[in-house]
Amino acid sequence: MKPVFNMNIAIAFYVLAALLFLLVPMPPWLLDFMIGLNIMVAFTIMFTALFAEETLDLSSFPTILLFTTLFRVALNVSSTRLILTTGEPGNVVRTFGSFVGGNDIVVGFIVFIILLIVQMIIINKGSERVSEVTARFTLDAMPGKQMAIDADLNTGAITDKEAQERRNKLQMESAFFGSMDGATKYVKGDATAGLIITGINLIGGVIMGMVRQGMTFDEASTNYIILTIGDGLVSQIPSLLISLSTGILVTKAAKEEDIGTMVIGQLFQNPMVLQIVGATLTFLGLVTPLSKPVFCGLGLVLVFVGTRNNDIKRVESIEEEVTEEEQEADEIRRHENVNSLLAVDPIELEFGYGIIPLADVNQGGDLLDRVVMIRRQIALELGAVVPIIRLRDNIQLNPNQYVIKIKGIQVSEGEILFDHYMAMNPGFVEEEITGIPTFEPSFHLPAIWITEAQRERAESVGYTVVDPPSIIATHLTEVVRKHIDELLTRQDVQNLINNIKDDNTTLVDELTPKLLGVGDIQKVLQNLLREGISIRDLVTIFETLADYAASTRDTDVLTEYVRQSLKRAISNKYFAPSETTKVVTLDPMIEKDIMASIKQTEQGAYLTLDPGVTQQILNVTEEMVKKLEEMGCNPIIITSPIVRMYFKKMTQDYFADLIVISYNEIDADVELQSIGMVSLGDN
Repeated sequence: MKPVFNMNIAIAFYVLAALLFLLVPMPPWLLDFMIGLNIMVAFTIMFTALFAEETLDLSSFPTILLFTTLFRVALNVSSTRLILTTGEPGNVVRTFGSFVGGNDIVVGFIVFIILLIVQMIIINKGSERVSEVTARFTLDAMPGKQMAIDADLNTGAITDKEAQERRNKLQMESAFFGSMDGATKYVKGDATAGLIITGINLIGGVIMGMVRQGMTFDEASTNYIILTIGDGLVSQIPSLLISLSTGILVTKAAKEEDIGTMVIGQLFQNPMVLQIVGATLTFLGLVTPLSKPVFCGLGLVLVFVGTRNNDIKRVESIEEEVTEEEQEADEIRRHENVNSLLAVDPIELEFGYGIIPLADVNQGGDLLDRVVMIRRQIALELGAVVPIIRLRDNIQLNPNQYVIKIKGIQVSEGEILFDHYMAMNPGFVEEEITGIPTFEPSFHLPAIWITEAQRERAESVGYTVVDPPSIIATHLTEVVRKHIDELLTRQDVQNLINNIKDDNTTLVDELTPKLLGVGDIQKVLQNLLREGISIRDLVTIFETLADYAASTRDTDVLTEYVRQSLKRAISNKYFAPSETTKVVTLDPMIEKDIMASIKQTEQGAYLTLDPGVTQQILNVTEEMVKKLEEMGCNPIIITSPIVRMYFKKMTQDYFADLIVISYNEIDADVELQSIGMVSLGDN
């Protein structure tokens, strides 16, 4: 349903009226109405700010300040014009001038000056300073708040939608306080302008009254001082209300609670404070000449309220205990909700209570930030989005122990020493240092635990020294990298497809679902990730799949075609530019035996090679892998394209780090040196 009146038109009329009042003379009755409207708007703004639960409930306040300041200045100009030309600015101005001062010019003038001083020196100055400080600290705190949101999202404390809402709110807060820093200058300038206009009205009015209207100096002074005070009051009172609103907003704490509940609740909630203050006031009333009815009365009231609050808190405490006991009993009696137990987290990091400080931001721990960086690192390196990593403490573990689970099953574990560092010998350390022997959990390398005092010495003699959070983060990264293919779901693949669809609509529409389903694409991407091949270049991958999916739907064969399309990336990953890489080749006779033993079925192809021959091939492969590792080289075996995937499947359960590459996956400028061949004839 559309609103009856367009709010934009209302604002336009409000601003247009202010501009017209600066140029066009107003009759006194219209000035009375506009002054009343100005006072109404000021009261509305003040009470809205007072009862706002959070600052962003009035996110448009800087704009409101601009509009109301312009409107108030326009009214000032119009009233000044009437005072100087006719001496009759209307009922409201004259009433304020005479009534507030009690028909006493001196009293009215003093009240007006005090009001002006309060606004300019106390409220305006304070609001301006608070706005400046709040804006600076809000902007400085933004990176930390952003990281906190990322950490909450990463640990599963909030959803993606909640994280986006928090980020939007953070940006709005930053924009609001930044604008308020400048908008408070409007209020300060308005008060200064009001003081100048008041002086002009007073001096100019007296002169105009004597020259134009033939008044004596006393008559002109009396008349125009009253009008000047009235004009100043009808302008400064709304200005004071809006200044007060500014102060309320910028000093309001970041709690989603109205200010009345917050202030009264915090100030008068402690029964002991109320009783002590009440007893003090009563004592002063009894032993000093101070008014006994006032001080004793207030003191007794506070003692009564404090005692009553104490009784209420005691009752609430008992009710909470009873409620908790009833809830525990209900929890025991009710049927267990099994559905909540069925969910399995893709990745979990559980740790003993001794590791909690590393994950607690309040204790200076940065493990959450490191987990966020792991997800970013894997996304950049492999092109896959890592699911949310759950961090949980587990009292059943040893204090310094942690375990890593994939889909609820433990796949790795480690143990650290808090306040210690792990030092590893890279192989060229001449002077060894003493420490507690251990093994690095990611690669199972020998290492020692050392203290903070030994750290500098260990680094100076060549040890690689890492802190406990880095150990856990590195271990977690390697586990995620190893199992990333298992973590890639059909929904993840659909999200990847959606990410490139806007710029590659024709490609995506041709590929899926016409040629391949999401599940088929998932299997190809999993095959690539299983061997550490990045899937970031999805366009190239999809182009290749679209080219060959019409002739075969075998995902293993399609994977080989994709690998050949990604040969530049594969070569860059495994072969150093302008350097000769030592590799091992596969005997063509073994390749021929493998091809002859391939059995094609509806479920795919598999090898029917004789187990004895298979074992011989594995033995020779092991020898060649050791030979390459002893030379400090990556274990790389080069095969023909048609054999590569079958040889990899044969060896993957025995040699996890073995790299099998086909000739078609090697870039033309790569230089290779064969240092041996996997051959049964040499065995």
